[in-house]
Amino acid sequence: MRVIKLINNIQIANHLPMVLIAGPCQTESLDHSLMLAKEISEICKNLEIGYIYKSSFDKANRSSVSGKRGIGIEQSLKIFAEIKKQFNCPILTDVHNEVQCELIGKCDEVDIIQIPAFLCRQTDLLEVASKTKKVVNVKKGQFLAPWDVENIVKKFDHFNHHDLMLTERGVSFGYNTLVSDMRSLPIMAKTKCPVIFDATHSVQQPGGLGGASGGQREFVETLATAAVAVGIAGLFMEVHQDPDNAPSDGPCMLKLSSLKTLLTKLKKFDNIAKNIN
Repeated sequence: MRVIKLINNIQIANHLPMVLIAGPCQTESLDHSLMLAKEISEICKNLEIGYIYKSSFDKANRSSVSGKRGIGIEQSLKIFAEIKKQFNCPILTDVHNEVQCELIGKCDEVDIIQIPAFLCRQTDLLEVASKTKKVVNVKKGQFLAPWDVENIVKKFDHFNHHDLMLTERGVSFGYNTLVSDMRSLPIMAKTKCPVIFDATHSVQQPGGLGGASGGQREFVETLATAAVAVGIAGLFMEVHQDPDNAPSDGPCMLKLSSLKTLLTKLKKFDNIAKNIN
């Protein structure tokens, strides 16, 4: 079983207590980011859940050319640095090309490089990510069967990189619809890599609003509970204080006000799944 170790004594593995990867879909401002990081980190600290802050400096795969993409890498890195300074939590952000990956690989602000689902088979991008020596989280493509992630793991093994996490975020099922098959979690766990479940993108309806993706936020709790009950290394959830007015993925994001109650419940299921007293 692979165990990934991060700052603040966080360890990630399928047999260890779950961690939470959470934050807004895209970086909006310093004040907004600090507010969310503070609120989420305090909830996790009180519940003794390892916390990793996530946010995207660029949302390159928007449905429409007019969709807001974020504030960019330079401003975001300054914000990430301040979050680490104030809350001592690891930072995760995603990259979309080799140039972005090389830039993130050279900075101390980011601990985990995330490969978006649509890019999970891009060998050149995976190779550059592996050369950064940072932890990498690969989201399983909506077009992949769970057993296909073995090929992703083999690529990283070939590049001599083993600090790898795999994230399930649903599979395409007809037009504008994703379905999460909980059988995929133990299948992906056979790779020995930590398996993360993305509870918010799993309720996404890609392109469902025409010029933007829709989503069914009301099912985030249902899917998160099911995944944690199976036994996973961690949860990925995008969180916002006002998701209905967020610049991206609002219909999918969990309301900040709902997070504490949900995590309290999920920790109990995680303890049962892993026989933790």
